[in-house]
Order: sequence, then structure tokens, then C-alpha cells
Amino acid sequence: MQGKCALYDILRNASVEKIVVTDCYEGFEEEIARLGDSRIVPRRVNAEDTAALASLMKEADVVMELLPGTFALPVAKLAAEAGVSLVTSMYLKNPGEQDPKRRKEQDQTLEEIHALARRKGITLLQEFGMDPGMDLVLGKRTLEEFDEVQVFHSYGAGFPEKSAANNPLKYKFTWSIIGVMRSYLRPATLIRNGTIETIPSEEMFSPSSMHYLDIPELGGPLECFPNGDAAHFAELFGLSGIKEMGRYICRWPGHGAFWEVMGKCGFLRDTPLRVGDASIAPTAFCAALLGSQKQFFYEKNERDVALIRTDVRGIRRGKPSRVIYQIVDTRDCESGFTAMQRTVGFPVSMGASMILDGTITKTGIIYPMEVPFDAYAKELEARGIRITRQEFAWNGECSPEAQTPSSRE
Repeated sequence: MQGKCALYDILRNASVEKIVVTDCYEGFEEEIARLGDSRIVPRRVNAEDTAALASLMKEADVVMELLPGTFALPVAKLAAEAGVSLVTSMYLKNPGEQDPKRRKEQDQTLEEIHALARRKGITLLQEFGMDPGMDLVLGKRTLEEFDEVQVFHSYGAGFPEKSAANNPLKYKFTWSIIGVMRSYLRPATLIRNGTIETIPSEEMFSPSSMHYLDIPELGGPLECFPNGDAAHFAELFGLSGIKEMGRYICRWPGHGAFWEVMGKCGFLRDTPLRVGDASIAPTAFCAALLGSQKQFFYEKNERDVALIRTDVRGIRRGKPSRVIYQIVDTRDCESGFTAMQRTVGFPVSMGASMILDGTITKTGIIYPMEVPFDAYAKELEARGIRITRQEFAWNGECSPEAQTPSSRE
């Protein structure tokens, strides 16, 4: 889904001479042919065929990887071995992995890939989509404005425009359905009163974990739930001693209550169960069930919303201040691209172009925070995605649900 948008965008880069597009769904070649661009060469490849992938990657200057999340790490390893730069919207390290041994193995693999990429002088730009991606770029920009940071709340969410939230879940899919299921059952960490708190995966949607966020232009309050490792990102941003920090997703009210029950009943587990002669994981069952129903997908005239928001509080220029950077994007009904496609596919294409033109020169595995902000914001603006900024006097309130007074830009 997001790959089509990345392809559309990279085609607008006149300096690109050849684009090899790989996929394996029915009608893939015909769909590519309808684009009518002689620079595109379709190649039918199964992503599990590492030899075929590696062979194609060796011909490239940069790879845009928009496969399901489980492929992100092995494809990054292939890119490092092939000596070709890569941009991915995914985490290279699985954020939902709870087994300490496997987490350690992932860390070791990433260290080896990073070292190999550095030796070969290539860039592996990870997490360069919406969330992760835009949230990290905006987070760094906001933090840079402060003399002292005490509070950092970050939001990344995709959901229907209110008029399109017309099914029992008040939600429709714009990316991998099973990916959504898996993102709903992973532990989170928050920092409260300077102490790291772990939210068990089964408690992600509990009322005690939820707060509301009211953004007037969206037409009503949103439920917000912890969905990420705030402690890891505090370390990533160098925020030692921060009082409050959290990363959250947002949904329309009522969504969380459903998935709280489903999660606690085992419907979000990945371990296969035997059902008659078949073996199926509950997540796969849920994905197949919901994915088979038209009500969970967008009609042509319906729009989704992508929301990225960073809310930082502390001391700025000697005064208690609160600064909010925010992106609200909606589906472009003229092109048909959803907000999720635009905020994931466009950045991946942007990252590839920035590597090709020398805007990004750092080698090894790099994060979105290492991409020049002004160049990033300019490229988003050219694609109709606008970053807004608000600043307020801060009254010392640390909770994420603190309402914003009238802004002063």
C-alpha cells in the first residue's frame, strides 16, 4: 500500500534513470505497465527468496524497502552485504520482542550490520516513515528549542476522519492488518515522576492506561494509549532525568474497550492454535476475519487522518514553556492516496532522494533525527504536508491530557 505512493513520488525525481520494482501479487506487472513510465522495470520476486533479492539489490544505488515488518531486518542485512544504501519505514529491531535472548541476538545483529555498512560506505536509514519517523524528526526539533526538558509526550496515529468512522470499531485499515493486530499486543514503557513504568501488553487498552486528547480540527476527543518504549527513546534523545515521557496511539472513543477485552481473551496472540486439522494464530484469524469485510476499508470518498504530535515542556529562554509541533494530514481524494500512504511513502522516497543527492551522507544505520530538519520540512511542504508549531506559557502540568490554552505562534 505504501510502496505505491513511494513509487509515485520517486517517479517525480527527474534524476532517477531506472526503477526496478519488485512484488508478487496478481496483476502486478499489468499495474506497473499502466503507469506508462519507461524507467520502471517490474520484477516478480518473492521476498523470502534472498538470493533473488540480493541479485537485484546489487544493481541499485539505493533501495526503498516497504515490505511487511518481519522483512525489515533481513533485507537491511542483504543491503549491507550488497553494499547498497537502503531506506525503510520499519523498525530494524522488533519493538514487540519480549524474549531477552532474542532481543540480545537482534542487538548483536544490528551492531554487525552497522559495522558492515560503515565499512562499505553506505547508509541504512531506518524508521523513516510516519511513526516511527515523523515523530522522531519533530521530537528532535522540539527538544532543540529548550534549555531544560522536563516533559515529552509524543503521538503517532492513523484513523478515519470522524464521518468515516462508521463501523463498530470506528477504525479502517490503511496498512497491514496483521501488523495492526501485532502492534496492539506489545508492552510499553512510560516515565512518570522520573521513574520507568512498564505497561504489560494486556493492559495497553485498560482505562488506567488511557487519556484523552482534544484536537478541535478533528471534531472531537481521541482516546490515547501507550504504544512504545519511552525509556528507549529518552535514551535515544539523551534525556536523562526527564520527569514525564510517553509515546501514544490515538483512536476514536470505544475502540480501546473492544481491544482490551479481545487482548485479555487471547485474540491478539501470535502462538498458533490447533483448530480441527488446521493450525492458526489468533492474530492471523482476527486479521483474516476483519480483512474480509468491506466495512473496515475506505470508500472512494472517505478520508483517513494521520496525526503526528510532539508536546514538550520545560525551560525555554529562561521561562517555563510548552511547545507543540504537529502534523495533521488527510487522504488526497484526487490521487486516491491515503494519509497513511502519504506520510509513509513520501518520506521513504524523500530519504532515497536525499541519499542520492548527498543531503544525507552519514554511513551505517542511522535514525530520522540525523536527517537535516529544514530540508525534511521543505520536502514535506512541497508534497502538501505541513508542520505547525504552537508555543504557550507552561503552568507546570505534566500529564499528557493537559489542555492547550489559546496559542501564541
